[in-house]
Amino acid sequence: MTFDQAALFAIFFCVFALMLWGRWRFDLVAFAALLIGVAVGAVPVDDAFAGFGNEATIIVALVLVVSRGLVNSGAVDFITRQVSGTGRGLAGHIAMMGGIGSVLSAFMNNVAALALLMPVDLQAARKAGRGPGLTLMPLAFATILGGMVTLIGTPPNIIISQIRARTLDAPFKMFDFAPVGLVCAVVGVAFVAFIGWRLLPTRVREGGGEESLFDLDDYIAELVVGEDSKLIGRKLGDLGEETDEANVAVIGLARGKTRFSASNRHVEIQPGDVLIVEAGPEGIDKFRGLAKLEVAGDKRTGSATGEGMGLAEVVVPRDSRLDGRSALGVQLLRRQGATLLGVSRHGQRFYERLGRLTIRAGDILLLYGSADRLADVTRWLGALPLAARGIGVTQHRRAAGAVVTFAIALVAASFGLLPLPIALGFVVALYVASDIVPIREVYDHIEWPVVVLLGSMIPLGLALEKSGGTTLIANGIVDLTQGLPAAVILFVLMVVIMTLSDVLNNTATAVIGAPIAIDIARSLSVSPDPFLMAVAVASSCAFLTPIGHKNNTLILGPGGYAFSDYWRMGLPLEILIVCTAVPAILVFWPL
Repeated sequence: MTFDQAALFAIFFCVFALMLWGRWRFDLVAFAALLIGVAVGAVPVDDAFAGFGNEATIIVALVLVVSRGLVNSGAVDFITRQVSGTGRGLAGHIAMMGGIGSVLSAFMNNVAALALLMPVDLQAARKAGRGPGLTLMPLAFATILGGMVTLIGTPPNIIISQIRARTLDAPFKMFDFAPVGLVCAVVGVAFVAFIGWRLLPTRVREGGGEESLFDLDDYIAELVVGEDSKLIGRKLGDLGEETDEANVAVIGLARGKTRFSASNRHVEIQPGDVLIVEAGPEGIDKFRGLAKLEVAGDKRTGSATGEGMGLAEVVVPRDSRLDGRSALGVQLLRRQGATLLGVSRHGQRFYERLGRLTIRAGDILLLYGSADRLADVTRWLGALPLAARGIGVTQHRRAAGAVVTFAIALVAASFGLLPLPIALGFVVALYVASDIVPIREVYDHIEWPVVVLLGSMIPLGLALEKSGGTTLIANGIVDLTQGLPAAVILFVLMVVIMTLSDVLNNTATAVIGAPIAIDIARSLSVSPDPFLMAVAVASSCAFLTPIGHKNNTLILGPGGYAFSDYWRMGLPLEILIVCTAVPAILVFWPL
């Protein structure tokens, strides 16, 4: 083993370990790894930042802006509003929502597709009187499955196509992934609709729907005792009238740096005290009114009475501005004039003030601020609303034009009339020119952590390939499967890549997996295309954990899931996908 190989293996091991640990953001980990690779000479200086100009990176950024354009035009909103009825049975509802989600995910970012459909699904669950956990996991899995159908459906497909172009002189085309991806998506959606939800634990399947969707995970919130509050002078244990009427539990009181628990019943409430309560959004708001309490920041926003103010429930995805930081850390109140009023994390109680609480992906937040600003605050945070979107934010008259423009670009790219990045670039330019995506918002809708991840990992992956490191790994897999048919080795490769994708970012998995697939095919003297397709499917299918894919993280809080709930539906789904994909690959992409 050469020095470069050893250095790169060590770097990748550290990258994977740190990503699995999750303490630091994956884009920062990848960028630091790139710098170390350059510093030790394993990555040539001239190639250090080539990944940021790579077509894969550019396509991913453009697809994200196009996705926003389709949303802003009202094209997607029209579809989602057609499926919010409650006349179907549970399996029919999941099949309908999953089908729509998978189709949307084939042509737009799958996180964006879930973000659009999740509020619709929550509303349908409430109307039907069932717990949201029954349908959110099937919906999330369906949006992941749909991304496998086209080149632009998911970043791993784009990466694998570009690696094929570099290695075999021709990229995959727009719909080359469709034969295998479509078979897997149809089988997978059918499974989650008719069987998968039945495998969820009783706690999820029997979740009540008559109450608020979040009654199982009430918010921990803070309310300030103002100068005119009705509670001044009363004892902490003497609040039964107001708390009972608002269905609120007072769990503590903070006074400066001192905190009293609810068991300190004889503590007298004073102006400036902060009551720590546990309740749903309606209960918090009602208690605030009954007891004449204030929300931190009311005076700074000029609203001591709450006039013109509103509440918003949002879920925090990975890479949100708040993920791993606190409201004070991002200066939420100073920058946006909004207050973090409550946090819900599976019923967990916190022993620090909410403003200083480190927010995690999957948390549900209750934001308080100017009603006409809350949508902007949500976007600034990179969070997703848990209420159906208002019609006013879309431009329905432009829906047809937006869809036709996008369709023409796809046709032009599919028939080789224009390179895909150029075709998508024209779509973005037209969306901006027609104000479908306002020019001031263009960069807001690019997922920069993914761009940095790609720009950093591509040079590292290329260096590992050039140093012969991927060949070493490929030869190791071939040696372990010595004497077995190529189809069995294909199966083994899928299992290995899928396992990695369950715990690592799927983009990083594809960057390292695709060159290994090509080297395995070369060592077996067979076509590399079936092995590349195996990596494409496997790196996209992460169903065992809430950290395997962003969509899994997004539903963690709203669905009331535990970490261990995912494998119940995810493990049989992954086995089914492998058993479906391998025969499909061998049929459509013969060895």
